[in-house]
Amino acid sequence: MTSKENNKETVTFLEKNNYFGYSKDNVIIFTQSELPLVDKEGKLLLNKDMKIKEASDGNGGTYASLRISGCLADMKERGVKWVFIGAVDNVLLKMADITLLGMAIKKQVQIASKSVVKANPHEKVGVFCKMNGHPKVIEYSELPEKMAEEVDSAGELKYGESHIMCNLYTIEAIEKISKEPLMYHSAFKKNSYIDENGKEIIPQEPNSYKFESFIFDAFEFFDDIAILRGKREDDFAPVKNKEGVDSPKTAKELYEKYWKKQ
Repeated sequence: MTSKENNKETVTFLEKNNYFGYSKDNVIIFTQSELPLVDKEGKLLLNKDMKIKEASDGNGGTYASLRISGCLADMKERGVKWVFIGAVDNVLLKMADITLLGMAIKKQVQIASKSVVKANPHEKVGVFCKMNGHPKVIEYSELPEKMAEEVDSAGELKYGESHIMCNLYTIEAIEKISKEPLMYHSAFKKNSYIDENGKEIIPQEPNSYKFESFIFDAFEFFDDIAILRGKREDDFAPVKNKEGVDSPKTAKELYEKYWKKQ
């Protein structure tokens, strides 16, 4: 899945690298949908074409985009029974983990997800929980500090199972979710825009709200999901920041360390 901003660049990159040995017929690219950007007063931003400025609607848009693009119908026609959705920013992500698949089949669930234990109470990751009897992930920005620090009788964090965007679904689950509206989360970001005089404004500070749906908000449409706890050193080397913690440098180090011990 690409965005409208990076689709052309991504396709060109894959073509130049001969799809890294995969058959081009088995690499299907689709773009996710977008939502308008609004300023602090709720007014819509305009882009250089004097049209409403939009931004990608979050990874939760994956489900509907699969259906709208025709990818879902194509997978059903090919006889696909399970769909794995992973994040591009985790270099240790195990694509289509067979252990995760086996657990999902054994537990007879439509969704299975892998987790790792939080490095500390305030690590910036979403965490698994149950709400109103249904599985859910609470984003780190929406988890109260007091809850983040709670521990159980064994001394483990009560909300310590991190969602690392390693999710497996039955094709039926994807189809069901694709027709359901997901809740929106807002993020305050920096976005350029055209003002009332036709001048482009490039802000130095966050100035507008972006709306996103999150992929894990679909979990609550089901009675239960299966969660497999993985090992951080084997499953999680994220790239979130340009430098420092969770940067390309630290991800490269974790990736090399993992393969040295294999």
